[in-house]
Amino acid sequence: MTIFLSVVLLLGITTFFYMRLPKFGKAPSGERLEQLRQSPNYKDGQFHNVHPTPDLTTSGFPVKIFFTILFKKFPRTRPVDEIPSVKTDLKNLPSDKNVLVWFGHSSYFMQMDGIRFLVDPVFSGNASPLPGTNRSFKGTDIYSADDMPQIDYLLITHDHYDHLDYPTIKRLRSKIGHVICGLGVGAHLEHWKYDPAIITEMDWNESMPLSGNITLYTAPARHFSGRNFKRNNTLWLAFILQTENQQFYLGGDGGYDTHFAEIGKKFGGFDLAILENGQYNEAWHVIHLLPGESLQAAKELKAKRLLPVHSSKFKLAQHPWDEPLRSITKLNEEEDQIPLVTPRIGEVVYLSDTTQVFSKWWEEIN
Repeated sequence: MTIFLSVVLLLGITTFFYMRLPKFGKAPSGERLEQLRQSPNYKDGQFHNVHPTPDLTTSGFPVKIFFTILFKKFPRTRPVDEIPSVKTDLKNLPSDKNVLVWFGHSSYFMQMDGIRFLVDPVFSGNASPLPGTNRSFKGTDIYSADDMPQIDYLLITHDHYDHLDYPTIKRLRSKIGHVICGLGVGAHLEHWKYDPAIITEMDWNESMPLSGNITLYTAPARHFSGRNFKRNNTLWLAFILQTENQQFYLGGDGGYDTHFAEIGKKFGGFDLAILENGQYNEAWHVIHLLPGESLQAAKELKAKRLLPVHSSKFKLAQHPWDEPLRSITKLNEEEDQIPLVTPRIGEVVYLSDTTQVFSKWWEEIN
């Protein structure tokens, strides 16, 4: 018993000091905490989704589900082969080209009317605060912070480690003109030495004029937040970018709910919707879209094209690594089709070219 208690005490002390490392960020406090307390989406010490959102939606006991995940073997959750990728020179893209370049998972670069955006960049090769515990797939790490040009706007949808990556954000600091994120997330960035003057924290259903006659809107998402044991002390959200000629929906993470139809009705449709499609499970599908729900959400958003993301780089769920793209493609072919944008990592997507064709590259990978 003495040995057991000593081990527990040692683990507790180690955990306490480890979680004080900069990578875990910092909780909102002071004026920032007072600001987010004014949000209609904040009550009882945390942010809430529009509708009640349970952690699990299956009837099994949480402990049983946990042990199933821990000890049951799931096939093909990581590819054997390298994921194909293309190294595009982002620093020398013509400024008059409206393009998107996907880096795997939910990270991507967008250039519109000469304005450069970077969304949820994760270039460290790890989706966990514990070193080496959730490594990226082979072939998916050909881009780094050094490959990024000067970025006008860094957009952060929420503070989970697979979207807000401390090593990447720290390395990018000198290249960022402005950061836009949800309420409370700025506390992490300030803790990582970002100038408060370039950070804008936003609530749902707000707008902000940007450079180049672009307007940014925020929208609800059905998800959660947190970088340690305390959850939902910062806000998760989706972004909408509106130019003079086009509209784009940047979904971040989040499960299916009524907000997609409401946003589609409010904005009248989108030239491209970027929605998560991967790292899902029936047990937590209220906080992550299943492939069929991604298609349904895109239709309710009245999207002309759909870019499914949140796949092909990290193993965060138990499905085969290529199931998200296989499933959404098959379902889309069976139903009324919406053009799918499925680039290889690094492949240039031309935002104004609705005729651009993409290969089913995942079919060639084991």
